[in-house]
Amino acid sequence: MLRQLLVILVFLSYTQSAFALSHLSSEDRKIIDLIVEGEHVVSMEDTKEILREGAVAVDKGVIIALGKADDLKERYRAKIVLGGKNRIVMPGLINGHSHAAMTLFRGIADDHSLFEWLNRYIFPAEVEYVNREFVQVGTELACWEMIRGGTTTFVDMYYFPDVIAEVVESCGLRALISATVIDQPSPDARNAKDSLKKGKSFVTKWKDRNSRIIPILGPHSNYTLDLKQLIDTRRLANQLGIGLSIHLAESKYENQYARDNYKNTSVNIFESIGFFEGRTIAAHVVWPSDEEIEILAKRAVGAIYNPTSNMKTAAGIAPISKMIEAGIKVGLGTDGAASNNDLDMWEEMRLATLLQKINKMDPEALPASKVISMATREGSEAIGISSIVGTLEVGKRADLIQVSTEDVHHIPTYDVISHLVYVTDEQDVESVIVDGKILMKDKNILTINTEKVRKRASEIASSINQSLKGRR
Repeated sequence: MLRQLLVILVFLSYTQSAFALSHLSSEDRKIIDLIVEGEHVVSMEDTKEILREGAVAVDKGVIIALGKADDLKERYRAKIVLGGKNRIVMPGLINGHSHAAMTLFRGIADDHSLFEWLNRYIFPAEVEYVNREFVQVGTELACWEMIRGGTTTFVDMYYFPDVIAEVVESCGLRALISATVIDQPSPDARNAKDSLKKGKSFVTKWKDRNSRIIPILGPHSNYTLDLKQLIDTRRLANQLGIGLSIHLAESKYENQYARDNYKNTSVNIFESIGFFEGRTIAAHVVWPSDEEIEILAKRAVGAIYNPTSNMKTAAGIAPISKMIEAGIKVGLGTDGAASNNDLDMWEEMRLATLLQKINKMDPEALPASKVISMATREGSEAIGISSIVGTLEVGKRADLIQVSTEDVHHIPTYDVISHLVYVTDEQDVESVIVDGKILMKDKNILTINTEKVRKRASEIASSINQSLKGRR
């Protein structure tokens, strides 16, 4: 009897001690900002390795741990937990080429060749209608659309870049913002010299001001700038320690222009003037020769594939498979909403892979695992920021999204990567986090007054539409 009593006392003592230790460990868990859970966590370090019932721990804007959700919740006490039922967690999408404010020109001129579209419709409309308010509202509208669709980083090229930067600073996205350099009257400059001067002022003001905003220069193309102006732009970028974003080999017209004026093709012309001697993001790259592809690879030029825009303007199908084989880092972009007509990166992924398959008549061309990498990890490499985003890794900035799998088109799901590319669309995005801050939760935008933007965008569009009546 005494022996049994001693056993009971020892058991009770052990239970109380264990409870105390458990309680103590619970209190000692490190308090962090956020835990984002998912039935599947796709880190994009390797698409073959997908963590089941996982989570990402975030503190002070940085990813501090990845692992099983239960394990992380034992180690950390988060101020906010985004539950993972019917959710996929992955890096945010990277839109490598856009003209964000052109959302306000969505549908203004469709079904034209690139040259006609630009010179007959877009350039004149920009001179007439684009001002600081247009850029503010158009960029807010674009940020709303991109957040809703799971884009966390974009590369932009448009006018009044300081206004774009202010909108990005407010809405919470990450962006490389190009100050447009063009040798013609534009909304914010008289010519190339003026736009280059204003571009320098913009870069100086915004460099190192906000870690989410990277100011760069955006020389438009070889047919809107002469060789000296292109050289001057490259020289200034190198002096400022920044990169460039440019339209390159986008159309047959551009190559023919180079032949007619410089007796060579577009990429070769840029190489001959040392334009690629510095970080360069090249949008489109539809018509490079095999020799020029080798040049781009040698110069570490990041290429941005814009399948929807290239199709809509009949610019052509970029030789993406050849570029990848040559070692070029290739990302994806939407271009502007005036030539797309949306900013849906899921659609770009689908069209990117399908176009390459039919172009090569090879169903294995550009598989789903490769194209989703182009929208995340390789996209970050193409634009030069892979050290901070593009994958879910400890130490990187916390730019990630939750994708819902509740819609009927996710039933059944045999292969998560395949479904993300061939099935998922922008309406499936549930939550968006950039730099550790929640920009959208349960499909509710938290950083933009969407009704105000909707109202002002409609008013601007109505005004433009009234002035266009009788001209069409």
